[in-house]
Amino acid sequence: MKVSVIIPTYKPQSYLWECLDSLVLQTLPHEDWELLLVLNGCKEPWYTKIRNYLADKMADMNVTLVQTDTPGVSNARNVALDRASGEYVTFIDDDDFISPNYLEEMLRVATPHTVSLCYPYAFNDGMPHRQLPYAITEAYEHCSLHGCGPLSSRVRKFYSGPWMKLIPMDIIRERRYDSRFSNGEDSLFMFLISDSIKENVMASRSAVYYRRYRENSAQTRGKAFSELFHIAAGKIREFSKIYFSSPSDYSFPFYLTRVLASMKSLTNDTRQNMRQYFGRKQ
Repeated sequence: MKVSVIIPTYKPQSYLWECLDSLVLQTLPHEDWELLLVLNGCKEPWYTKIRNYLADKMADMNVTLVQTDTPGVSNARNVALDRASGEYVTFIDDDDFISPNYLEEMLRVATPHTVSLCYPYAFNDGMPHRQLPYAITEAYEHCSLHGCGPLSSRVRKFYSGPWMKLIPMDIIRERRYDSRFSNGEDSLFMFLISDSIKENVMASRSAVYYRRYRENSAQTRGKAFSELFHIAAGKIREFSKIYFSSPSDYSFPFYLTRVLASMKSLTNDTRQNMRQYFGRKQ
Protein backbone atom coordinates (compact mmCIF):
# COMPACT_ATOMS: atom_id res chain seq x y z
CA MET A 1 0.00 0.00 0.00
CA LYS A 2 1.44 3.34 -1.02
CA VAL A 3 -0.78 5.92 0.74
CA SER A 4 -2.95 5.92 3.85
CA VAL A 5 -5.58 8.68 3.97
CA ILE A 6 -6.68 9.51 7.52
CA ILE A 7 -9.93 11.37 8.25
CA PRO A 8 -11.21 11.85 11.81
CA THR A 9 -14.86 12.84 12.16
CA TYR A 10 -17.26 13.73 14.98
CA LYS A 11 -21.01 14.03 14.47
CA PRO A 12 -20.32 14.74 10.78
CA GLN A 13 -22.47 17.08 8.74
CA SER A 14 -22.95 17.17 4.98
CA TYR A 15 -19.35 18.38 4.60
CA LEU A 16 -18.16 14.81 5.12
CA TRP A 17 -19.92 13.60 1.98
CA GLU A 18 -18.20 16.31 -0.07
CA CYS A 19 -14.88 15.23 1.43
CA LEU A 20 -15.52 11.57 0.64
CA ASP A 21 -16.78 12.42 -2.86
CA SER A 22 -13.40 14.01 -3.56
CA LEU A 23 -11.73 10.72 -2.62
CA VAL A 24 -14.02 8.72 -4.89
CA LEU A 25 -12.76 10.88 -7.78
CA GLN A 26 -9.04 10.29 -7.11
CA THR A 27 -6.98 9.38 -10.17
CA LEU A 28 -4.50 7.30 -8.18
CA PRO A 29 -5.48 3.63 -8.67
CA HIS A 30 -7.63 2.33 -5.83
CA GLU A 31 -5.22 -0.48 -5.05
CA ASP A 32 -2.49 2.07 -4.24
CA TRP A 33 -4.24 3.80 -1.36
CA GLU A 34 -6.49 3.19 1.61
CA LEU A 35 -8.92 5.30 3.61
CA LEU A 36 -8.98 5.15 7.40
CA LEU A 37 -12.11 6.94 8.60
CA VAL A 38 -12.45 7.27 12.37
CA LEU A 39 -15.77 8.24 13.97
CA ASN A 40 -14.82 9.41 17.45
CA GLY A 41 -16.87 10.22 20.53
CA CYS A 42 -20.23 9.34 18.99
CA LYS A 43 -21.96 6.52 17.15
CA GLU A 44 -25.55 6.60 15.91
CA PRO A 45 -27.03 7.77 13.65
CA TRP A 46 -23.73 8.85 12.12
CA TYR A 47 -22.13 5.39 11.98
CA THR A 48 -25.00 3.96 9.96
CA LYS A 49 -25.07 6.95 7.61
CA ILE A 50 -21.35 6.64 6.95
CA ARG A 51 -21.56 2.88 6.48
CA ASN A 52 -24.38 3.31 3.96
CA TYR A 53 -22.37 5.91 2.02
CA LEU A 54 -19.34 3.64 1.92
CA ALA A 55 -21.40 0.68 0.75
CA ASP A 56 -22.98 2.77 -1.99
CA LYS A 57 -19.99 4.71 -3.33
CA MET A 58 -16.78 3.13 -2.03
CA ALA A 59 -17.59 -0.58 -1.92
CA ASP A 60 -14.72 -1.47 -4.26
CA MET A 61 -12.14 0.63 -2.43
CA ASN A 62 -9.78 0.00 0.49
CA VAL A 63 -11.77 1.59 3.30
CA THR A 64 -11.65 0.97 7.05
CA LEU A 65 -14.34 2.57 9.20
CA VAL A 66 -13.49 2.65 12.90
CA GLN A 67 -15.79 3.83 15.68
CA THR A 68 -14.41 4.75 19.08
CA ASP A 69 -16.27 6.11 22.08
CA THR A 70 -13.19 8.07 23.08
CA PRO A 71 -13.59 11.65 21.84
CA GLY A 72 -10.88 13.86 20.42
CA VAL A 73 -9.18 14.28 17.07
CA SER A 74 -5.80 13.29 18.54
CA ASN A 75 -7.06 9.91 19.66
CA ALA A 76 -8.84 9.41 16.33
CA ARG A 77 -5.68 10.07 14.35
CA ASN A 78 -3.67 7.80 16.62
CA VAL A 79 -6.20 5.01 16.13
CA ALA A 80 -5.82 5.42 12.37
CA LEU A 81 -2.01 5.62 12.48
CA ASP A 82 -1.90 2.34 14.41
CA ARG A 83 -3.86 0.71 11.56
CA ALA A 84 -2.19 2.45 8.62
CA SER A 85 -0.34 0.22 6.15
CA GLY A 86 0.75 2.86 3.64
CA GLU A 87 4.30 4.00 2.97
CA TYR A 88 2.98 7.56 3.20
CA VAL A 89 0.23 9.23 5.22
CA THR A 90 -1.96 12.22 4.43
CA PHE A 91 -4.43 13.81 6.85
CA ILE A 92 -7.68 15.45 5.75
CA ASP A 93 -10.26 17.20 7.94
CA ASP A 94 -13.82 16.04 7.37
CA ASP A 95 -15.01 19.49 6.28
CA ASP A 96 -12.22 19.95 3.73
CA PHE A 97 -11.70 18.21 0.39
CA ILE A 98 -9.04 17.61 -2.26
CA SER A 99 -8.64 17.86 -6.04
CA PRO A 100 -9.07 14.68 -8.15
CA ASN A 101 -5.34 14.14 -8.74
CA TYR A 102 -4.22 15.19 -5.26
CA LEU A 103 -2.95 11.78 -4.20
CA GLU A 104 -1.39 10.98 -7.57
CA GLU A 105 0.52 14.26 -7.82
CA MET A 106 1.65 14.22 -4.19
CA LEU A 107 2.92 10.66 -4.56
CA ARG A 108 4.63 11.43 -7.86
CA VAL A 109 7.16 13.75 -6.19
CA ALA A 110 7.45 11.83 -2.92
CA THR A 111 10.50 9.96 -1.62
CA PRO A 112 10.93 8.07 1.68
CA HIS A 113 12.74 11.09 3.14
CA THR A 114 10.75 13.93 1.55
CA VAL A 115 7.51 15.60 2.63
CA SER A 116 5.34 16.54 -0.36
CA LEU A 117 3.49 19.85 -0.04
CA CYS A 118 0.41 20.83 -2.04
CA TYR A 119 -1.32 23.97 -3.28
CA PRO A 120 -3.62 25.25 -0.48
CA TYR A 121 -6.92 26.90 -1.42
CA ALA A 122 -8.80 28.59 1.44
CA PHE A 123 -12.43 29.67 1.21
CA ASN A 124 -15.32 30.65 3.43
CA ASP A 125 -18.09 28.12 3.83
CA GLY A 126 -20.71 28.67 1.14
CA MET A 127 -18.32 30.57 -1.14
CA PRO A 128 -15.97 27.96 -2.64
CA HIS A 129 -15.37 29.98 -5.80
CA ARG A 130 -13.93 32.95 -3.90
CA GLN A 131 -10.39 32.16 -2.80
CA LEU A 132 -9.23 33.82 0.41
CA PRO A 133 -5.78 35.29 0.98
CA TYR A 134 -3.83 32.62 2.83
CA ALA A 135 -0.28 32.71 4.18
CA ILE A 136 0.34 29.05 3.30
CA THR A 137 -0.73 29.66 -0.30
CA GLU A 138 1.75 32.54 -0.48
CA ALA A 139 4.44 30.22 0.89
CA TYR A 140 3.63 27.65 -1.80
CA GLU A 141 3.90 30.27 -4.56
CA HIS A 142 7.24 31.56 -3.29
CA CYS A 143 8.79 28.13 -2.74
CA SER A 144 7.58 26.84 -6.11
CA LEU A 145 9.43 29.68 -7.83
CA HIS A 146 12.51 30.04 -5.67
CA GLY A 147 12.82 26.80 -3.73
CA CYS A 148 12.80 26.58 0.06
CA GLY A 149 14.89 24.50 2.40
CA PRO A 150 13.35 22.17 4.99
CA LEU A 151 11.79 24.15 7.85
CA SER A 152 12.83 27.49 6.37
CA SER A 153 10.80 30.50 7.48
CA ARG A 154 8.28 30.17 4.66
CA VAL A 155 7.99 26.38 4.71
CA ARG A 156 7.33 26.42 8.45
CA LYS A 157 3.89 27.83 7.65
CA PHE A 158 2.99 24.41 6.24
CA TYR A 159 3.93 22.72 9.49
CA SER A 160 1.43 24.38 11.81
CA GLY A 161 -0.81 21.36 11.17
CA PRO A 162 -0.75 17.94 9.48
CA TRP A 163 -2.92 18.78 6.48
CA MET A 164 -1.81 19.70 2.93
CA LYS A 165 1.09 17.28 2.86
CA LEU A 166 2.13 13.70 2.22
CA ILE A 167 4.33 12.42 5.05
CA PRO A 168 6.52 9.29 4.81
CA MET A 169 5.79 6.79 7.58
CA ASP A 170 9.57 6.56 8.03
CA ILE A 171 9.34 10.08 9.44
CA ILE A 172 6.38 9.43 11.74
CA ARG A 173 7.47 5.97 12.89
CA GLU A 174 5.88 5.09 16.27
CA ARG A 175 5.31 8.68 17.34
CA ARG A 176 1.74 9.78 17.96
CA TYR A 177 -0.44 12.78 18.81
CA ASP A 178 -0.54 13.91 22.44
CA SER A 179 -4.15 13.14 23.35
CA ARG A 180 -3.92 15.23 26.52
CA PHE A 181 -4.39 18.31 24.35
CA SER A 182 -7.64 19.24 22.62
CA ASN A 183 -6.19 22.47 21.23
CA GLY A 184 -2.78 22.82 19.61
CA GLU A 185 -2.22 19.07 19.28
CA ASP A 186 -1.59 19.49 15.54
CA SER A 187 1.38 21.81 15.95
CA LEU A 188 2.80 19.66 18.76
CA PHE A 189 2.72 16.55 16.57
CA MET A 190 4.31 18.32 13.62
CA PHE A 191 7.07 19.70 15.82
CA LEU A 192 7.63 16.26 17.35
CA ILE A 193 8.30 14.64 13.97
CA SER A 194 10.18 17.64 12.53
CA ASP A 195 13.53 16.19 13.65
CA SER A 196 13.25 13.72 10.77
CA ILE A 197 12.14 16.19 8.09
CA LYS A 198 15.22 16.72 5.96
CA GLU A 199 13.64 17.75 2.66
CA ASN A 200 10.36 19.01 1.24
CA VAL A 201 9.09 19.34 -2.30
CA MET A 202 6.21 21.24 -3.85
CA ALA A 203 3.78 19.11 -5.81
CA SER A 204 2.18 20.49 -8.97
CA ARG A 205 -0.41 23.22 -8.62
CA SER A 206 -3.11 20.73 -9.60
CA ALA A 207 -2.68 18.97 -6.23
CA VAL A 208 -5.09 21.19 -4.30
CA TYR A 209 -6.21 20.99 -0.69
CA TYR A 210 -9.44 22.96 -0.24
CA ARG A 211 -9.48 24.45 3.28
CA ARG A 212 -12.96 25.45 4.44
CA TYR A 213 -13.45 28.18 7.05
CA ARG A 214 -16.66 27.92 9.03
CA GLU A 215 -18.27 30.13 11.67
CA ASN A 216 -18.68 28.68 15.14
CA SER A 217 -15.88 26.17 14.67
CA ALA A 218 -13.30 27.71 17.01
CA GLN A 219 -12.35 25.34 19.82
CA THR A 220 -11.49 28.13 22.23
CA ARG A 221 -14.81 29.96 22.09
CA GLY A 222 -16.23 30.62 25.54
CA LYS A 223 -13.19 29.42 27.50
CA ALA A 224 -12.10 31.43 30.53
CA PHE A 225 -8.73 33.19 30.48
CA SER A 226 -7.39 30.77 33.09
CA GLU A 227 -8.20 27.83 30.82
CA LEU A 228 -6.73 29.53 27.76
CA PHE A 229 -3.58 30.34 29.75
CA HIS A 230 -3.34 26.72 30.92
CA ILE A 231 -3.61 25.50 27.32
CA ALA A 232 -0.92 27.91 26.07
CA ALA A 233 1.42 27.16 28.97
CA GLY A 234 0.94 23.43 28.45
CA LYS A 235 1.84 23.69 24.76
CA ILE A 236 4.94 25.76 25.49
CA ARG A 237 6.01 23.25 28.13
CA GLU A 238 5.62 20.35 25.68
CA PHE A 239 7.44 22.18 22.86
CA SER A 240 10.28 22.82 25.30
CA LYS A 241 10.40 19.20 26.51
CA ILE A 242 10.62 17.98 22.92
CA TYR A 243 13.26 20.50 21.88
CA PHE A 244 15.52 20.22 24.90
CA SER A 245 15.35 16.42 24.86
CA SER A 246 17.49 16.57 21.72
CA PRO A 247 18.35 20.17 20.73
CA SER A 248 20.82 19.10 18.06
CA ASP A 249 18.05 17.29 16.16
CA TYR A 250 15.43 20.04 16.25
CA SER A 251 15.41 23.47 14.64
CA PHE A 252 15.70 26.25 17.23
CA PRO A 253 13.99 28.83 14.96
CA PHE A 254 11.09 26.40 14.51
CA TYR A 255 10.91 25.85 18.27
CA LEU A 256 10.95 29.59 18.93
CA THR A 257 8.19 30.30 16.41
CA ARG A 258 6.03 27.56 18.00
CA VAL A 259 6.43 29.18 21.43
CA LEU A 260 5.64 32.64 20.06
CA ALA A 261 2.64 31.26 18.17
CA SER A 262 1.27 29.77 21.41
CA MET A 263 1.60 33.13 23.13
CA LYS A 264 -0.04 34.91 20.20
CA SER A 265 -2.88 32.40 20.21
CA LEU A 266 -3.52 33.12 23.89
CA THR A 267 -3.72 36.85 23.17
CA ASN A 268 -5.97 36.47 20.15
CA ASP A 269 -8.33 33.99 21.84
CA THR A 270 -8.64 36.22 24.88
CA ARG A 271 -9.48 39.25 22.74
CA GLN A 272 -12.04 37.26 20.78
CA ASN A 273 -13.77 36.05 23.92
CA MET A 274 -13.81 39.58 25.35
CA ARG A 275 -15.41 40.94 22.17
CA GLN A 276 -18.06 38.21 22.31
CA TYR A 277 -18.71 38.83 26.00
CA PHE A 278 -19.12 42.58 25.70
CA GLY A 279 -21.15 42.08 22.53
CA ARG A 280 -23.64 40.01 24.48
CA LYS A 281 -23.76 42.59 27.27
CA GLN A 282 -24.80 45.37 24.91
